[in-house]
Amino acid sequence: MPALNAREHAVSKPMLYRVEAGVGLLEVMIALLVLSVGLLGMAAMLVRAHQAEMESYQRAQALVLLDDIAARITANRPGRNCYPQLSSLGSGSTFSGSGCNAQASADLSAWDSLLKGAAETLDGASVGAMVGARGCITGANESYVVTVAWQGLSETAAPANTCGQNQYGNDAQRRVVSRTIRFAKLN
Repeated sequence: MPALNAREHAVSKPMLYRVEAGVGLLEVMIALLVLSVGLLGMAAMLVRAHQAEMESYQRAQALVLLDDIAARITANRPGRNCYPQLSSLGSGSTFSGSGCNAQASADLSAWDSLLKGAAETLDGASVGAMVGARGCITGANESYVVTVAWQGLSETAAPANTCGQNQYGNDAQRRVVSRTIRFAKLN
């Protein structure tokens, strides 16, 4: 094969570039595909992080409400047996304080309002507390269990505590925090 002169050699180079011209576009398309999969993964992670943040906020609100009623029961030792009279307060219930001393009735009425979100309003509507918050108080004399239940955003194992059971559709979305209050026996 005869050697190419400089002019023939220069003409043959563009032929090589034309053969490889589509490879750059293919690389860009593959890079865009990888980038879009990464961005979708990041979007899914942000949604999950938002859910976790909301679950954490609801748990913190439940603990505040739990401590509130625990302090009220402790402060009203003579009327402590009035608190467990109702099976459930909060979402879906109507409070009636009949049969309790005045302080216990006021405490339960206030707690019922807080469970329904009265602490925070938007355009006159209660929006505070948790989704479907319910409060339960069980026990007598020296030992009481105070519980706050609400509807979570995702499914987990259903809690053993029965407060709010079968109230949120799927019981695996029910969240519960509880606290035991003990009184020393007085003779």
